[in-house]
Amino acid sequence: MIATSVGYDVVFLIHVLAAVGTVVVFVAMRMAAQQIMRGAPAATQQARFSGRRNWAARTMHLLPITGLVLSLTGDSAVSLTKSWVGIGIACYLAASGHLEARTLPLERVVAEAIRHDAVASPERGRQLLRSIDVLLVLIALALVAMIVQF
Repeated sequence: MIATSVGYDVVFLIHVLAAVGTVVVFVAMRMAAQQIMRGAPAATQQARFSGRRNWAARTMHLLPITGLVLSLTGDSAVSLTKSWVGIGIACYLAASGHLEARTLPLERVVAEAIRHDAVASPERGRQLLRSIDVLLVLIALALVAMIVQF
């Protein structure tokens, strides 16, 4: 379906860039959690966890919007009836629920611990790391489904 219309290709490009951006953000978050686990100095932890709302992690929410536009405007090869599209939607729902219910609240807890005690405990870093790993696995499953398109 690529290169059939400029509009479709622009939406596809946004979809791919949102996916890449999401992975980059989650990898950066994972590296920050690893630094806490390894006992990074207070200044490093404070720089990584400011306590502000994490809008970057929410770039993931562009994926279903652009994905649905692609599916609804594309031909039968990308229709909602394809199993790989359903797997992508299911992975997004699981990942977004996990992000909003577990990962971002844990990130706020870590930021609050750093603000209060200057550093967060390695256990908090481990919890955040595991939570981010769940997100990365879900994103990887969706990526495999998108590439294989069974």
